[in-house]
Amino acid sequence: MNATSPTNATILIAGPTASGKSALALAIAERFDGVVINADSMQVYKELDILTARPSAAEMARAPHRLYGVLPASRRCSAALWREMAATEIARAHEAGRPAILVGGTGLYFRALTEGFSPIPDVPEDIRARVSAELEDMGFDAYLSHFARQDPEQAARIRPGDRQRLIRAAEVLAATGRSLAYWQSLPADGGVLPAPPLTLVLEAERPWLYARCDARLEWMLDHGALEEVAALLALNLHPDLPAMKALGVAEFAALLRGECSRAEALSRAQMLTRRYAKRQMTWFRHQMQADEILDAQYLESMTGKIFAKICKFLLTRPG
Repeated sequence: MNATSPTNATILIAGPTASGKSALALAIAERFDGVVINADSMQVYKELDILTARPSAAEMARAPHRLYGVLPASRRCSAALWREMAATEIARAHEAGRPAILVGGTGLYFRALTEGFSPIPDVPEDIRARVSAELEDMGFDAYLSHFARQDPEQAARIRPGDRQRLIRAAEVLAATGRSLAYWQSLPADGGVLPAPPLTLVLEAERPWLYARCDARLEWMLDHGALEEVAALLALNLHPDLPAMKALGVAEFAALLRGECSRAEALSRAQMLTRRYAKRQMTWFRHQMQADEILDAQYLESMTGKIFAKICKFLLTRPG
């Protein structure tokens, strides 16, 4: 057991894509004998390695990494399923006397850990299938209009083209007779962490972050992303599965079908990634209580300060 690490220490590292949070998590894990646990909704899928910038085999060999590439793309990883898996890995890390270091960009996953879920009843599989089939038959815009007549409040929250949110809202209404907004207004069931975590949130100036997003997508395209998408498409998975909605999948699939040029596919994937990074930063800024907000652009020069903060946290936690 690491003498400086209480058995219930948990560190949360949240930030937008391409901000350097995985490298920070690895540095902390090496310094404090920790276990890195994935909190990114796409890095759980084994078929999405390059497109999700999953840590390399060499990086994973430097410290224990958990919940990376653990599910097939054919599986739907909900926040509830992820929380169950994460709670198990957190407990294992604590039992070994290691701090659990959760890192990712999926805000809902962090909320699931710290606050829990509203008590939304399970939706029967036959209702899920019916709603999905109706949307497929009617098309997104027509189905959204149909749904809006039944639940205008929830429909107003759904962004154009967001099939997953529309399906979720419609299936909950169909199964329970109540709006998803009603269920979400009820008190959550509480978090699963054994003690308050240390929460580090990465922020960055947009020009710096957007340049990193653009460069990363270009690197991905040069290093196997197209082949990865081709292999994913060969599985003939339903388009509504989360893995099929990963950034870059639709754009590079269009390139493979000859519907656009390489430059057009890359440009659109970069644009969507920048938008996603912006939404992530907005969510973390307004929805997550940070113990420390870190400027991602200067992480390397802040290592000493970050380690000192963690040392203080570990030493003051109950053992």
